[in-house]
Amino acid sequence: MARSIIAWAAGIAVPTMLAVGGIAEAQTQPPQPGHQTTPGSSYSPSLDVLKGQKMEQPGAKPGVPTLTAEEFNQAREVYFQRCAGCHGVLRKGATGKALTPDKTRELGLDHLRNFITYGSPAGMPNWGTSGDLTEAQVDIMARYLLNEPPQPPEFGMKEIKDSWKVIVPPAQRPTKKMNDLNIANIFSVTLRDSGEVALIDGDTKKIITIIKTGYAVHISRVSASGRYLFVIGRDAKVDLIDMWMATPDKVAEIRVGLEARSVETSKMKGWEDRFAIAGAYWPPQFVIMNGDTLEPLKVVGTRGMTVDTQEYHPEPRVASIVASHFRPEFLVSVKETGKVMMVNYSDLKNLKITEIEAERFLHDGGFDRTGRYFLVAANACNKIAVIDTKTDTLAALVEADTTPHPGRGANFLHPKYGPVWATSHLGSDAVVLIGTDPEKNKQYAWKVVETLHGQGGGSLFIKTHPSSSHLYVDTPLNPEPSIAGAVAVFDIKNTAKDPVVLPIGEWSGISEGQRRVVQPEFNKDGTEIWFSVWNGKIQQSAIVVVDDKTLKLKTVIRDPRLVTPTGKFNVYNTQHDIY
Repeated sequence: MARSIIAWAAGIAVPTMLAVGGIAEAQTQPPQPGHQTTPGSSYSPSLDVLKGQKMEQPGAKPGVPTLTAEEFNQAREVYFQRCAGCHGVLRKGATGKALTPDKTRELGLDHLRNFITYGSPAGMPNWGTSGDLTEAQVDIMARYLLNEPPQPPEFGMKEIKDSWKVIVPPAQRPTKKMNDLNIANIFSVTLRDSGEVALIDGDTKKIITIIKTGYAVHISRVSASGRYLFVIGRDAKVDLIDMWMATPDKVAEIRVGLEARSVETSKMKGWEDRFAIAGAYWPPQFVIMNGDTLEPLKVVGTRGMTVDTQEYHPEPRVASIVASHFRPEFLVSVKETGKVMMVNYSDLKNLKITEIEAERFLHDGGFDRTGRYFLVAANACNKIAVIDTKTDTLAALVEADTTPHPGRGANFLHPKYGPVWATSHLGSDAVVLIGTDPEKNKQYAWKVVETLHGQGGGSLFIKTHPSSSHLYVDTPLNPEPSIAGAVAVFDIKNTAKDPVVLPIGEWSGISEGQRRVVQPEFNKDGTEIWFSVWNGKIQQSAIVVVDDKTLKLKTVIRDPRLVTPTGKFNVYNTQHDIY
């Protein structure tokens, strides 16, 4: 997973500056070496599709080091692959500080080289000393940052409509289920680096089919009826899969931008399967579509003012999207501005959007067990925002630990505190439990009631199930291979007990590669839990299935077609927001 440069560090000795040709040049020694990348700073989603977009090199400025066309293209690819996730497409800042020329030219060429090479204790990776970038690449990147940033093209309704394709019109689709599959227990498995999803039968553990999709599918979502599966790739391509077909397959596709992460469908009673929505990283916008054809109906930009300083932000990315069960609304989390947009889809012509000011750098999240409250991580601010979908208001901001990354979180009944929602963290071993019952357990509501401790930092997902007494926490980004290849399992009936550690990577039988274990996912009945053993593209990967009651290995799914499996989404659990 790509790493990104984060903020300029506080606490690093800044070299003395001398003005040379309008650019400040560092004259003293570089920052102290040994600043190592931490699990928390090793994760920021790269904009790895934008790196392939054609962009014009801005004109050179007097006194500013230039780049050849080849160097510019190399630097642009490195920036979007490793840096843009934190510093933004236009380098105006996101979770990392702004890297616009007015700021970088004050720092100077040598200063930039030093920071890129050594990193900082505040979280910037040590690109040079880690070996990720050569000395020549560091120099190119430093010069690139002194020049004006290129801007990717926009992608409006014309381009969206041009990409739209109905493969099988609704009139030609089955009027009833044409297969004998137990659709509710099918898993949609992302094959990240092959640009595919594998549909795997949760009963037989056999691959039903593999479907070509967009690049690096980020999530799969299921329509309220359970018939349609929506997947979205990082290239902003949405694929609609009809699960009723004899062999489930694509029936429509569309691109909603150039980079994207999120898709969802309408779930309010009376609006089931009517609409779909997808949100883009670039351009910063979301698109509302017909739920059975993906016909684009409405494009809405998210550029606007931040919730804290009330300053204009030119590229606030759409992060997570969920569908309200209480109103005909989509909840759209806008990362850089820190707003949750309650998008009422009952009248698209007169679209009503309620903006809820939460906290900057919103990322992923999910509902509490009632489906009323949406808990979303403002991960760079170490907070969880709680949105009440009945009243369209901010219910609370809860302090979490370092860089919460819940996925959709985990709901369970705590023996002391009642209903809780849990998140793990990228930056620490903390597993934070937040009370979610303001009616019967008001004294615990929207407070951290308990903090558990897992294997270490680098967690991406946490999972439990109403039928389970276990809470599973992965750590795929931990630098220690034995930790990245294992999961911690807590007893939710006795949270004081130390977690059991399951060596999933070893159980896979794979001896090569790093064997990162990622994204626990339950089957429909909650009797078994699946883990992806995520290896390199040319290495063997696997899916490991564990018996939830005994915590014993049940089976290993290995197949040459399982290329870099990551996310797994059980149809029933995804359809009903069970996590």
